[in-house]
Amino acid sequence: MTESEWREFVSAGTRTGKVALTRKDGSPHVTPVWFVLDGDDLLFNTGVESLKGRILRRDPRVALCVDDQEPPYSFVVIQGEAALSEEPGELRRWAAAIGGRYMGADRAEEFGARNGVPGEYLVRVRMTKVISERDLAS
Repeated sequence: MTESEWREFVSAGTRTGKVALTRKDGSPHVTPVWFVLDGDDLLFNTGVESLKGRILRRDPRVALCVDDQEPPYSFVVIQGEAALSEEPGELRRWAAAIGGRYMGADRAEEFGARNGVPGEYLVRVRMTKVISERDLAS
């Protein structure tokens, strides 16, 4: 895919990203996340004391996969390094944007109020590598 194609693919609809992190013992941890793009960054929220939050404080490396579940099947894998923010304005703003994407614009502020609070991180992943494939089964 071209850059504009993979950006459109990951931003379309409500596909979740599956984020992969490395636990302290070296084993993988994978979990779905809601996310949005902001230029060269990918953003999601997580709890400060969640497993994701604790891992990212120790090791900021991230890989995230977005795929479709219907033929002819396509996917995008984004690799990068995360920066964590607890800044209230940014946290609330992006929690609302993420909530709006997945739950609808009419519920954006509700999710901003729920997820943009103390005890949450805004995770800003600076994208360093993107791998994308379209129409694998065609």
